[in-house]
Amino acid sequence: MSLLDLASLVLAPTATKEGKVYSAIPDTGDGDMTFTRGSGATRVNSAGLIEKERANRLLQSNNFNTSPYSPAFATVTSGFEGYDGSNDAWKVASTTIGSETRIRQSQTFTTGEVITLSVYMKKGNVNFGIVRTYAITGGGRAWFDLENGTVGTTNSGINGSIEDVGNGWYRCSIWGVIDTTGAVDIAPAPTDGDYLADAVGEFIYIQDSMLNQGLVAQPYIETTTTAVYEGITDDVPRVDYSGGGCPSLLLEPQRTNSIIDSEYFSSGWTKFGGSTIEVGYQSPEGLNNAVKATRGSNRTLMRSNNYATLSVNNVLSIYAKSGNINKISLDIGDEGETEFDLTDEWQRFDIVVNPSTYRFCDIAMPNSSSSGDYFYIYGAMLETSASYPSSYIPTYGTSTTRVADSCSKTGISDLIGQTEGTLFVETTDWQLSLDTLLFSVSDGSTSNYIQISTNSSTGNLQSVIFAGGSGTLLGSTTPTAGQRLKIAIGYKVNDYALYVNGTQIGTLTSKAAPTTLTRTDIGSLSWFSSGFQPRPKFAQAILFPTRLTNDQLEELTK
Repeated sequence: MSLLDLASLVLAPTATKEGKVYSAIPDTGDGDMTFTRGSGATRVNSAGLIEKERANRLLQSNNFNTSPYSPAFATVTSGFEGYDGSNDAWKVASTTIGSETRIRQSQTFTTGEVITLSVYMKKGNVNFGIVRTYAITGGGRAWFDLENGTVGTTNSGINGSIEDVGNGWYRCSIWGVIDTTGAVDIAPAPTDGDYLADAVGEFIYIQDSMLNQGLVAQPYIETTTTAVYEGITDDVPRVDYSGGGCPSLLLEPQRTNSIIDSEYFSSGWTKFGGSTIEVGYQSPEGLNNAVKATRGSNRTLMRSNNYATLSVNNVLSIYAKSGNINKISLDIGDEGETEFDLTDEWQRFDIVVNPSTYRFCDIAMPNSSSSGDYFYIYGAMLETSASYPSSYIPTYGTSTTRVADSCSKTGISDLIGQTEGTLFVETTDWQLSLDTLLFSVSDGSTSNYIQISTNSSTGNLQSVIFAGGSGTLLGSTTPTAGQRLKIAIGYKVNDYALYVNGTQIGTLTSKAAPTTLTRTDIGSLSWFSSGFQPRPKFAQAILFPTRLTNDQLEELTK
């Protein structure tokens, strides 16, 4: 018989939905954990790619004759064959010679925001289409050649791209940095660079419009009367595959990325010596939104402009890979550079610094580099009052905060052993420098609980037992950094044992049992103490209603 056959609750975090982490045992829903996080986040998915929250902010994304879309000097009709084989495409045709044919939707933007506007297009009796946003000075238009599949004329401040999706259809996108507010337009054009109709009835076909943050068009999201968010949105648990192998439930504290321009490295950064950036290279997301950074006359390429207020412990991190040079240097506050070796694979590099005077972040090349040398970068992040890097927080013109994760279950006294039992947790990531909860059962008060946690004052992994308000340390240890931990506590009146990775760490032979245990928590104890910070990645957590034998505890944790 497997030890799992004795378990009352098994949490192996592969099945989730918004607000829930499903238990494998029981399968009735009685053990499903409640998950909360009041913000979007990122994770590494099963393909090894960074996955974000993403959104389509355009309303009625494929209803071009419905408010808030409004045609001008145009007729808009539906029912045409689309790029996806449906009959959901639209025909946009001019009605007035010498006027600007268009369909328009007003938008509210934030100055400095990086956005991408996209729509699928196919030529009609004219070969060019226009995608435009009034929120970028310089005209905001880009023309697309739908006959040859190329980007035509683009106004200043606009960058265009075109993707062939088959059957004469193209996904046409523009991106840029917002400097005002205003509308977005989609239109046919008589020729490249011209937007005034030469004849009545000039038309193209369009389908599926989208407005998202960032440098590239994200996978299309359909909308009707409200913006739609997908991916790792509020309260979506993060099943994380970073490091490869089996997935873990990623739980982290609240963090802010103070760098306001984490991917474009443009308006939020000062360039030195004529260094340049070029967008359009495949990133750790699997999209073409990484940057090629090329050195000018100064080996320091760029410096962040946000000048965050820095205190003790600040973490600068960035994804990078080699170009024609294989080293990168990072610096916070002129405290001395740290140099890293690059490969042709994306890696994340970080430094932890306590700056004494200056408050900037530098990205540089080694002393041996020359003008024209380059490497690739993505996802810069500065976390203040932090001792280690957390998962990536993208920014698009302003600092962004990811709220803390929380995972718990209340009202499960029937699943928790009341007079005896066993807790088991397996974690792949932990931090001894923080007060971090790994796993606990309690009555929801500070009087009765059993917990496995880390203690920042001692730098140890430990277990504490409170019964009737009286607390006792069961045992503690200092694991090897980066070690995968399997931890189990067997409890019963006057019979406690703590095992870590197959080794007995502590016992108690004179201790009452906690009473009325009703809840379990992993990652944080917000009801207990705000000092507890979620940190680990949890591979599994298990409750047994009986106290396993010491031999079984040893077997379970090996």
